Amino acid sequence: MNIKILDSWLREYLKTKAKAPNLAEKLSLTSVSVERLEKHGESDFIYDIEITTNRPDLMSIIGLAREAAAILPQFGIEADFKEPKFETPEKPKENLDLEIKNDPSLVNRISAAIMEVNLGQSPDYIKKRLEASGIRSLNNVIDVTNYIMREIGYPTHVFDYDRLISKKIVIRESKKGEKITTLDEKTHLLQGGDIIAEDGKNEIIDLIAIMGLKNSIVTDKTKRIVFFINHAKPHRVRKTSMNLGIRTEAAILNEKEIDPELIKDALYKGIELFKKIADAKLISNTIDIYPNKPKTKQITVPLDKINRIIGVNVPAKTSVEILGKLGFNTKLAENNIAVTIPTWRLGDVGIEEDVIEEVARVYGYHKLPSVLPPLIKADDYSLANDPFYWEKRIKNALKYWEFTEVYTYSMVSEEILEGPTKDSVKIKNPLTQDMVYMRKTLVPSLLQVVRENKNRENLKIFELSNVYHPRQSNLPNEITMLAGIIKKENVSFYETKGIIEQLLNDIGIEDLSFTTKESGGLGSSISIKDDYIGEIEILEENIADFELNFETIKKHANLKKIYKPLLKFPPIIEDMRIISDPKITYKKIVSVIKKQSDLIVDVSLLDIYEDKKTFRIKYQDPNKNLTNEEVSKIREKITLALEKELKIKIV
Repeated sequence: MNIKILDSWLREYLKTKAKAPNLAEKLSLTSVSVERLEKHGESDFIYDIEITTNRPDLMSIIGLAREAAAILPQFGIEADFKEPKFETPEKPKENLDLEIKNDPSLVNRISAAIMEVNLGQSPDYIKKRLEASGIRSLNNVIDVTNYIMREIGYPTHVFDYDRLISKKIVIRESKKGEKITTLDEKTHLLQGGDIIAEDGKNEIIDLIAIMGLKNSIVTDKTKRIVFFINHAKPHRVRKTSMNLGIRTEAAILNEKEIDPELIKDALYKGIELFKKIADAKLISNTIDIYPNKPKTKQITVPLDKINRIIGVNVPAKTSVEILGKLGFNTKLAENNIAVTIPTWRLGDVGIEEDVIEEVARVYGYHKLPSVLPPLIKADDYSLANDPFYWEKRIKNALKYWEFTEVYTYSMVSEEILEGPTKDSVKIKNPLTQDMVYMRKTLVPSLLQVVRENKNRENLKIFELSNVYHPRQSNLPNEITMLAGIIKKENVSFYETKGIIEQLLNDIGIEDLSFTTKESGGLGSSISIKDDYIGEIEILEENIADFELNFETIKKHANLKKIYKPLLKFPPIIEDMRIISDPKITYKKIVSVIKKQSDLIVDVSLLDIYEDKKTFRIKYQDPNKNLTNEEVSKIREKITLALEKELKIKIV
């Protein structure tokens, strides 16, 4: 969140001799980030300030003045916060009819008043301050609401009272399917459960805490207004704002849980300004319905804990002074500080460490010595435990094999979602209809890339990214997957299989098995030992794809290397031709052959002709030359094992 304010406006509530550049520097060191300081006119400055989302209290002139008054004395600069004082308005006889329907907890607080006004232009000082803040001046009535929002930090609203048919305001929940047209002339369909105001005749006049509606806005003919301020449940404001895509400054502030205690100040300041710049007259009592007051919170912080966490000895007097200047009520008792949290900080100060952080930042992080903590023990670093290392290694390998890495959206449409929608993670507030579900597989996204590049006859692409599986009453389960597609004429299953074998072999995985898919079709299920990792599929005669579970692959990956010295004695190589059932895998045959003797160092498939396969067997002894007789005995064992275990015929 960013806010622009004039230095001259800030000093209405801040008494200090600090120059604007000095003030900007000190704020940036300890509190908010002053991103720019620009000269404005002959003697003024504009601060462009970034406010973190946990500090909505600083989205105002008064909040920043209080903060600056606490910070500057820590740099030896005198500063005082000028507490705002607002005049209590008179009490006319007429009353505004306002009702909260069915559920009093819909809002935390509502204040309102009816006023007669004379529309016109705002004084130059109002225009200057608003326009310097990035807010366009419209007329003296609308300008008051924007002025209060910037000065006090609380959004306010005005209705044209005479456009309310029943002269009544009813706060209720919206019904599903109700339509509204906001003041920017956009029509929205409500989802139901939104907090709205209506005129007692089912005519909706306001989207509470977010935006006013076209049918109740102030016009050139307006004579009487309802000055209206509310505090709604922040999560409900956020939900409605996101569902409808309405992101006003009022919505952003209200969803951050701003202080409802500010409403009285905003109301009185508004009435005062209306009288001053719009010749206004109060014609009703001020309504203040306050069903849900914030509960006070007290935190007791040990003094030694403050010093231990900050790392230096901060005098107790300094801690009390800092907290007091920030608006915290403090009481020093023995070795503790009892701190009462002000209402405008209830949203972000809740534990002892939060209070200590307030002391530390205002005292000044730049004052703390740069001392590294003692290193007692650290685990040895190993690349094997670094998931990013394996990602980079796999990506590099695929790159060298002419693959191109692609990045696709995690959100997909129902059209390319695999499996039933009820078993998928659905996004409540999708950006478009093409981004409704979180994907459960990467392959459809890659196929979409292939379709969008249909003019390319040869294509090799891959993606290493997350898929999402729903979990009961929890966030989705995110699983990292590796998927790829090969597009070429007469694409080969064995080429794809070979790429996967070499890819996993490169990261130390050799115990792979490929099993024909039970569903039929040309493809294979892939496992590492007993862990299933994924599939190869031949989708068309020119497209093959694979998808592997990267989480499981990482568990088996290793960097261990075994040194094997070159053998001094030559091998004996012979070929063996067999006839076997096509269902018996190559790996099974090789496994049976190898386990017959430790002297069998290699078995490879040499040739296939019709139903016959030729295997090349390599025998070698590390300690001596093998004799024909020794090899003959091993060959007999191989023949017997193949015939007995696999029903294979030797030819």
